[in-house]
Amino acid sequence: MKSNQPQRRQFLKIGASALAMIPVMVVAGRSEAATNAAMRSALKYQNKPEGDKSCSTCMQFVAPSGCKILAGDTEVSPKGYCTAWVKKA
Repeated sequence: MKSNQPQRRQFLKIGASALAMIPVMVVAGRSEAATNAAMRSALKYQNKPEGDKSCSTCMQFVAPSGCKILAGDTEVSPKGYCTAWVKKA
């Protein structure tokens, strides 16, 4: 029975290591948030609303944090504003 112990321990160590790697793999697999700095500058994007105009009330806004105009930008705040703002119908 003692000859079986090293194999069992090795199996348990490998299994524990595999379980510990799951959160690391999940975090590594997520894409990083991105901003389109050139378009933000051109459209004078700001992270605060302009009066009653905010991204969440714009027809270009794609929930939860995207915009049809700011291609590739995944950090658009629903409370933000830019000059491309058009009121939702």
